[in-house]
Amino acid sequence: MSRLDSMLRRLTAQRDGLNWAAERISGQPGDVLDMGLGNGRTYDHLREILPKRRIWVMDRVLQCHPDSTPPAEDFLMGEAEPMLHRLAAGGHRIALAHYDFGRGIKHEDVAEAERLSPLIAKVMQPGGLLISGQPLVGFAQIQGPRTIAPDRYLFYTA
Repeated sequence: MSRLDSMLRRLTAQRDGLNWAAERISGQPGDVLDMGLGNGRTYDHLREILPKRRIWVMDRVLQCHPDSTPPAEDFLMGEAEPMLHRLAAGGHRIALAHYDFGRGIKHEDVAEAERLSPLIAKVMQPGGLLISGQPLVGFAQIQGPRTIAPDRYLFYTA
């Protein structure tokens, strides 16, 4: 599979998974967390499908498209560990989290996801959903939309 085809497959799975999860958290309390802002495409989509939810966004730097810039009070800039501690200390509970940290070096990205998993668990609303391109630990893995290959995106409940 070409890198272009792989990217298209990933983005389609990401969109379909977010849409699926947004429907499932309807009526549940809690905010949304987008871990890894990047260009801001995912954040922009979350704003569209969950317009009444507060959407927290974290990344090391703010370098997204100007149309996809989160409000300053919802953007947590810096390393993930202190930002997750900050959310937890503020009593914020997350109904839907999207994990998209990584640099594309698989073994490093998997290790980072494993290391961050306990901190993510501290901010999750019980029964909240997590969607991730990397395996997370300490959560119950569930089947996402049947249109998404099981190895492409992973789905969990807190």
